Amino acid sequence: MSAPTKPEKRPTNYKAAWAEARRLMWQHRRTLGIGLVLMLVNRLAGLVLPGSVKWIVDEVLTNGRTELLAPIAIATGIATLLQASSSFALSQVISVAAQRAITELRRRVQARILRLPVSFFDATQSGVLINRVMNDAEGIRNLIGTGIVQLVGGIVTAGIALGYLFYLNATLTFLTIGFLAIFGGVMAYAFTKLRPIFRERSKIQAEVSGRLGQAMGGARVVKVYTAEKREEIVFTKGANRLFRNIASTITGTSALGAISTVLIGAVGVLILTVGGRAVVAGTMTLGDLVSYIFFVGLVSFPVVQMANIGTQITEAFAGLDRIREILDTPTEDEDEHAILVPHANIGDVVFEDVWFEYRPGIPVLKGISFTAKAGTTTALVGSSGSGKSTLISIILAFNRPNRGRVMIGDQDLASLRLRDYRSTLGVVLQDNFLFDGTVADNIAFSRPGATREEVMAAARVAHCDEFVQGFPDGYETIVGERGVKLSGGQRQRVAIARAILADPQVLILDEATSSLDSESEREIREALRQLRAGRTTFVIAHRLSTIRSADQILVLEQGEIVERGSHRALMELGGRYKVLHDTQHAVEQDLFINPGEEVVPLEDLGAPSEKL
Repeated sequence: MSAPTKPEKRPTNYKAAWAEARRLMWQHRRTLGIGLVLMLVNRLAGLVLPGSVKWIVDEVLTNGRTELLAPIAIATGIATLLQASSSFALSQVISVAAQRAITELRRRVQARILRLPVSFFDATQSGVLINRVMNDAEGIRNLIGTGIVQLVGGIVTAGIALGYLFYLNATLTFLTIGFLAIFGGVMAYAFTKLRPIFRERSKIQAEVSGRLGQAMGGARVVKVYTAEKREEIVFTKGANRLFRNIASTITGTSALGAISTVLIGAVGVLILTVGGRAVVAGTMTLGDLVSYIFFVGLVSFPVVQMANIGTQITEAFAGLDRIREILDTPTEDEDEHAILVPHANIGDVVFEDVWFEYRPGIPVLKGISFTAKAGTTTALVGSSGSGKSTLISIILAFNRPNRGRVMIGDQDLASLRLRDYRSTLGVVLQDNFLFDGTVADNIAFSRPGATREEVMAAARVAHCDEFVQGFPDGYETIVGERGVKLSGGQRQRVAIARAILADPQVLILDEATSSLDSESEREIREALRQLRAGRTTFVIAHRLSTIRSADQILVLEQGEIVERGSHRALMELGGRYKVLHDTQHAVEQDLFINPGEEVVPLEDLGAPSEKL
């Protein structure tokens, strides 16, 4: 397997990111306001100690005014306590608010993602989506958290300190500002180089984690085809890409730190040289010089801190832009009208000249028209790639017709509320997905409010109780991720029980007995016959012996219905259906397999079937 292709780079849309940032900051404006007040109190209290240095040196040490020691010490002590308490309060208020904002944003993104069309999930790696929810949301702590507050507090502190420096020595301050301006220019240049690297890091992490998740989830396939080494190579390549990215950022930030050290050192040399001469000349006192050094630190520290905060805020904006891209993606129900589905009886399902294509110019369904009467069973047969699964995906509203329409009763499916419509559906697919929970939880997934008695009743109809009773924990048995601790037949029975519990009006069966042995299949077929009673049922069947009782059979080839009718009528017609039936029967006889046993149908030996 080759590594995933590198996605095309998309520049960060700072306008959209800033709009989302403004919304978040306005939403948490009260907390941010309190945080700014606390930060100002903290920074003003921090000015007391360096400000008292001048009095200690000039008045206490030089002029011997020891009576000032006590008030200076008291003022410094009070300022220190105030600084410590405001720091603690700031961390509590801002940090908690930031975590609340992160949690809320994660909830919004996760809710949005689950409402996106199935085609979006087909085109996007799960690792990328997980990264959007979990990692990109983390960056907003630098907007709602300490980042913005520290930045504002640092600017205020630097402004006050700078005013005091001009008061002490304007000439020296102008020279100091010159060096700090050079440092600011270096930082601005560094940001232009580091920002793309930080943005790329998140993409690489998503790709690597996505591929790692695939390898872990497909561990059995990896082992069967002895692909451990190949997956190791793929992961190593991704991990090395991530390493090179991180190494680049480390080099850049280290270089920035080294430059800042040199420039701050140059400022120190400047102060000692120019300030020392000023003290000798009598234009500055020794206390002024010592105080000047402390206040230069108060100016320099916010400037140095901006390097770190600026990088964090840049990452936050890049993450917000990616999140905004998700939030701006149209959901599958965004344009639907609010027409409620009459749950008591949704009526006939009618396809009227339905065309559908995944890629422009390559139709998968071509003018499909038929009526499935309420309470009847419609079976779909045909070669792989003939359009059966695509037709089912349209019934499930996973895809919308490019032309034509699907009528549910007397309403266009496109005008119905999907949540209401899908609450009338029950589905048993070939690949039945189970969550990493208990057997009971997976059965009750279709009806979360169902009682244990209702769950067990559905399980008995689907013959789940036969194997559940053999588990030490019974219905509380953990099935593992994707139901890995159950056999294929057991997973399929749980899925059938889940559909039974849903009590659907429209039932979709995609080879619902494909993973069962002959004895279990006969029992489940009887259960499904009971389940189908009074329900509009669609069946995809590769074993044609399983659909003889269907009210109508649609034979699809290359996206068109080439034959339709009952089993008897189609056999008498002697067309494509009879060819498929006789060919499959001959294969079963040649392999000495009874018609009820699982076989590999002839049509499955061609191209892979379409994905729902």
